[in-house]
Amino acid sequence: MRILIVTQYFWPESFRINDLALGLEERGYKVTVLTGKPNYPSGSFFPGYSFFKRNKEEYEGIKILRVPLVSRGNGGKLRLMLNYVSFVLSAMLLAPFRCRDSYDIIFVYEPSPITVGLPALLLKAIKGTPIMFWVQDLWPESLSATNAIRSQRVIKIIEQLVRFIYRGCDRILIQSKAFFESIVKLGAERDRILYFPNSAEELYRPVVVEEDAPELMKMPQGFRVMFAGNIGTAQDFPTIIAAAELLKEYKDIHWIILGNGRMYSWVNEMVKARKLTDTVHLLGWHPVESMPRYFSIADAMLVTLKREVIFSLTIPSKLQSYLACSKPVIAALEGEGARVITEAGAGLTVPPEDPKALSQAVLDMYRMSYEELMTMGASGRQYYEKHFERAMLLDRLVECMQALRKEPYPCEP
Repeated sequence: MRILIVTQYFWPESFRINDLALGLEERGYKVTVLTGKPNYPSGSFFPGYSFFKRNKEEYEGIKILRVPLVSRGNGGKLRLMLNYVSFVLSAMLLAPFRCRDSYDIIFVYEPSPITVGLPALLLKAIKGTPIMFWVQDLWPESLSATNAIRSQRVIKIIEQLVRFIYRGCDRILIQSKAFFESIVKLGAERDRILYFPNSAEELYRPVVVEEDAPELMKMPQGFRVMFAGNIGTAQDFPTIIAAAELLKEYKDIHWIILGNGRMYSWVNEMVKARKLTDTVHLLGWHPVESMPRYFSIADAMLVTLKREVIFSLTIPSKLQSYLACSKPVIAALEGEGARVITEAGAGLTVPPEDPKALSQAVLDMYRMSYEELMTMGASGRQYYEKHFERAMLLDRLVECMQALRKEPYPCEP
């Protein structure tokens, strides 16, 4: 089977689509990726790349076709819009010439923006290839939730664009069951929607680091609450900072922040302004390969989202990584993410945007015994293996792809 993956983000950027592409390649399928020039999360092109350089390359046997785009820059609204639009225009202009092979499936990865579906629809019109569209982020809901766009007129226009994209897809995969009704309301047929959650790379598993591990040398001594991932608006860092301030007298409770994003500078300034440098530590971005080692040093992992309906429907992708590494989780969120943690018995959940509740949850876990923390972590790992394990989900995806090749009716998830 020949698969074309259309995604704005791909290796060396760190997104789950990298591992999915590798998994398909490992199973003997011929995978080609149409993508942009890597610039996430820093906003600048990765070393060796530019607007014109490195249009073709290979990664672990996967053929990569890159189109130029405007880099994200500082992540401001105008620059992000240029980033999104430039990728779509470049891909639509160049894809018919660069993607000349025949494909059995076009697989679209959509963490945001949803416009990534437009080049795929063009290729479908030219080649007659069916499309699988994997929804990671609901549009236009996420635009309203993050205040990226406030004009209701613009939101309505984007809503019509979303309808057009959904109707043109043969299968729509959703990372959360709670996405179902939102997508149906925007024109997708019910029997074309399939639940397909995120997994985590195989490297995410319980590990033990050496006593002289460099990761350990960077860490303060004490109870370590670790956040890993994008430092953005959706992650509600004002609540994290406020909770840390409530616990600042507990000098052995440390908040470890791994990652980068639009809010990084703001978080750094707040840590200094509120005199939290003793207990809040920003360690920056690190390669995905090092994450399990850092996680192993944490006593608890942290996931937070703003209080918005859209975020209550989402399962944050970092959650699967936390569970896979057998770490207890503290979560300030509601809806699907909170349901998973509660069902798994993997940690403590509190309402979003409630610093007092978050600080109390951290304090409660801080007071737990080592055995209690280990039990939570083990429960999370068992839940991961049952619901999110990589090989199981890849097998399910391949079955759906094969069914889509043969006939136009839905496959069973």
